[in-house]
Amino acid sequence: MNVLLPQEFLYQLKQANPIETVMSAYVHLVQAGSLLKCCCPFHSEKTPSCMVYAGTQDPHFYCFGCHAGGDVITFLMKIEGLPYMEAVERLAQNAGLPMPQQADDHGESRRRSRLLELNRCAAQFYYKQLCGEDKRGLQYLAERKITPQIIKKFGLGYADGRWDGLQKAMGAEGFTDEELIDANLCSRSRKNDGVYDRFRNRVIFPIFDLRGSVIAFGGRTIEADGEPKYLNSSDTPVFKKGRNLFAMQFAKKSQSKRMILAEGYMDVISIHQAGFENVVASLGTALTPEQCRLMRQYCQEVVIAYDSDTAGRSATAKAVNLLRAVGIQPRILHMKDAKDPDEYIKKFGAGQFRLLLEEADDAVKYALEHCKDGIDVTAVDGKITMMQKAVSVLADVENDMQREIYLSDLAKQQEIDPAVLKEQVAREIRMRRGREKKQAWRAAVNQPLMRDPVNPTAVGKRKSAKAEELILCYLFRHPDAMEEIAQQITPQQFVTELYSRAYGVYLREMPKLSAFTFSIFSEDFTPDEMGVLTGISARYEEIDVSHASVYDAIDVLRNQNDTPQESADTLSDADFRAIFDRKRKQKG
Repeated sequence: MNVLLPQEFLYQLKQANPIETVMSAYVHLVQAGSLLKCCCPFHSEKTPSCMVYAGTQDPHFYCFGCHAGGDVITFLMKIEGLPYMEAVERLAQNAGLPMPQQADDHGESRRRSRLLELNRCAAQFYYKQLCGEDKRGLQYLAERKITPQIIKKFGLGYADGRWDGLQKAMGAEGFTDEELIDANLCSRSRKNDGVYDRFRNRVIFPIFDLRGSVIAFGGRTIEADGEPKYLNSSDTPVFKKGRNLFAMQFAKKSQSKRMILAEGYMDVISIHQAGFENVVASLGTALTPEQCRLMRQYCQEVVIAYDSDTAGRSATAKAVNLLRAVGIQPRILHMKDAKDPDEYIKKFGAGQFRLLLEEADDAVKYALEHCKDGIDVTAVDGKITMMQKAVSVLADVENDMQREIYLSDLAKQQEIDPAVLKEQVAREIRMRRGREKKQAWRAAVNQPLMRDPVNPTAVGKRKSAKAEELILCYLFRHPDAMEEIAQQITPQQFVTELYSRAYGVYLREMPKLSAFTFSIFSEDFTPDEMGVLTGISARYEEIDVSHASVYDAIDVLRNQNDTPQESADTLSDADFRAIFDRKRKQKG
């Protein structure tokens, strides 16, 4: 792919959208010397490993944990799941910059724009149908005591029983059957190859992204025997189910550092109607790490308000672990005499629900209470089993003081010597750490044999790959040396496909520029590949890559058939640099 956008435009775009400003809308940045750091939004972690090089000539970010990295364009692509050109257009719009003329007609961007416009028109169609001749959808919402104001705010709608109601309406708006299928609003019949509406006889819940664009739909059947009860959009070019949350466009505006996590659409709407805007729900699937990281951008504590049945308790336990993994403090709503928040609010009112939120159990207390579920604790064997489960729960508590408090309370309740219980918990912690060390050792030993999905040709050729990294790092820092290096080594002599492409793009684009920028790679490389390239700069930051060491790296590539590769598989970048130093001393 040839770069369509002029580098001067990209320079202006990045100047007008400082990476720290864009990232701060999604993560909490803190100063770390001359850099900024944060918990990476692309993997679960409690200790920040993502560094932001905001004050450098070419601002970028890099995570030393998951190796995500790139410039501000790459960050927006990864965090929002956008293709390259749409990320650029979003940043240009934010800065009030006109897009270059040659970039106006970009296929993928146009496709996404069409689907978003189609979703908007479909949402309007469903909203109008709610007050149409078939009043069953409106009647259902009235029975659930949903007010007209909330119906309008959430854009709720209705799909009647026709097989082609939406298809004909959208066709009249200029949308094709292929676009309706692409948006997952229609399906193609296997019998006659015709197209029919996916949502029929259902109350419709539009799903919005953080900007307020309609990206998908959920539908609840109004028929007594309708199956499935809830039908949700599948993933589309504008919607990834595991990365979005229902009603997040409202919850993100809440001033509260607490968020309520409900189980379904109606629970969210009922809680919202009761005056709590900081409520969201996953979209027809189990909670995902990506959804937890999205919540972490806007809150520090999450109250889990799932149904009180067996399935709800199981989902709660899984959600607790996921929320903890991203650094969110989970609490659990303990409802009595109601199966879900919607029923509780209707029975007892918003005021009582607010008190319930304040009295929500912390996750440890909740887990300890449920250790006895399904166990006869009056029997000796049952009590032992319950205490074994409790020991496992206490071993999960990282804070020593908190663990001590829970441990003392439990020992008192069960009439057990606290010292004995404390030793059992300490033993469990030691065993876990031992297992973790063994797993880490196995991972380190097997790492050279593992497949590298981003740069697969580097496996088994680590010495050559590290030589290529050294050359690229030197060129990133010294663009003026490009012609000299280009005379010594060609892209075809690079061993790994990724670095060969990067070197080729560098040689092609740098003559047009006065200074190096990672933007020269943005359009030709995926976000994961951008992470690898920016990682070279980040990992070699403390290493002085000299002119002589680059020539040593060039020698490695020229003589790769005569050089054993395996010896470099477990070498760090600093170790590899030290080999070159020793080699030069031997020559001297």
